[in-house]
Amino acid sequence: ESVWKYKGMWEDFSNTVGFWADMDDPYVTYDNNFIESEWWALKRIWDKKLLYKGFKIVPYCPRCGTPLSAQEVAQGYKDVKERSAIVRFKVVGEDAYFLAWTTTPWTLPSNIALCVNPEEDYAKVKCADGYTYYMACALLDTILGKFAEEDKPAYEVLETYKGKDLEYKEYEPLYQCAYDCAAKQKKKAFFVTCDDYVTLTDGTGVVHLAPAFGEDDAKVGRKYDLPFVQLVDEKGDMGETTPFAGLFVKKADPEVLKDLDARGLLFDAPKFEHSYPHCWRCHKPIIYRATEQWFCSVNGFKDEAIKAIENVKWIPAWGEERIKGMVRDRSDWCISRQRTWGVPIPIIYCKDCKKPIVNDTTIRDIAELFRKEGADAWWTKDLSEFLSPEVQCECGCKEFTKEYDIMDVWFDSGVSHSAVMEQYDCLQWPADLYLEGADQ
Repeated sequence: ESVWKYKGMWEDFSNTVGFWADMDDPYVTYDNNFIESEWWALKRIWDKKLLYKGFKIVPYCPRCGTPLSAQEVAQGYKDVKERSAIVRFKVVGEDAYFLAWTTTPWTLPSNIALCVNPEEDYAKVKCADGYTYYMACALLDTILGKFAEEDKPAYEVLETYKGKDLEYKEYEPLYQCAYDCAAKQKKKAFFVTCDDYVTLTDGTGVVHLAPAFGEDDAKVGRKYDLPFVQLVDEKGDMGETTPFAGLFVKKADPEVLKDLDARGLLFDAPKFEHSYPHCWRCHKPIIYRATEQWFCSVNGFKDEAIKAIENVKWIPAWGEERIKGMVRDRSDWCISRQRTWGVPIPIIYCKDCKKPIVNDTTIRDIAELFRKEGADAWWTKDLSEFLSPEVQCECGCKEFTKEYDIMDVWFDSGVSHSAVMEQYDCLQWPADLYLEGADQ
């Protein structure tokens, strides 16, 4: 009803600005025929082995329970004042500590590694506060300078290193819960890694890693085969095995700081102001979190797409380089969303081996049902009511479960070029002319 409420006004406005369109027979993305086109498009992507399910760091709204696209994240930034943490990580076999910095104290119970820049200079210093620290040379005065007295320097340099010299140096786990997770996975953790994403503009030159909560962390985690430690649930609450069970991550921040301070592991908790992303719908803070999602592998067709772009005449001409740049820089597309409304992802899973199943028969059966009863039938009907008897998994099982995620609404518009071409007999694919808004 809300879609069609302003139909007359839209038609009048379109005529006024000289916009030509078939208002009597428009394409509508929630129309069953259009939805069917989306599913067949998804099937083609599957057949090309470009569709996969995996863990990826995505902007995630705990309040709405769904990941957000980059465009959605860009709509909700707010300036906030928070406390960061500079933490002491005890070096194994030494009376010394790594000083590591983080702007998200709630991720510290999930810490499994530290990271330094391999090419930067680092030092082991005896500080006037009585501790021995490892940190970046360039930031010694910034972090330790406050301990200087008139007749006594803030620190004494004991040794210097390149960051790569510290690689694989071990430290004691900050929290038992992370240690237990790593032990169950039988993977090495709690050592220094190297990556050039670590900069010396802020902090200590040593970064704490929690690969489940940051893309850079995850990249380093894959490089070193670090264990996957996810101690925050889908509601944004700290996990049961942490000392902060049930607390929302932002409320856990001060509690983590208090805990570390009581244990003598908190060096400092400086306040800082920054622009933090909030959900544009509910206006609550979002987090970056590894979630299991469906992805379309852009890398799988990137070269092909760039060649196709080069074979198109662009008006204005600079549009070609703009689109090519966007395609080159594009990571794999997360096409799933966790909401109670929208176009379902028409995938079933084997009840025994959990393998996803997509083939001509399943898509045909689902499309036939939806053509008759609409997309809501996915939620209301049992699979046994519309799947053909011959559908079975490779393992031999004939019992299945549904995928309950829905498609990203941008998949609707992304499929429109083929859906519209196929829907109207007067049109054919590919189109001679494609108009794209400059804001897209």
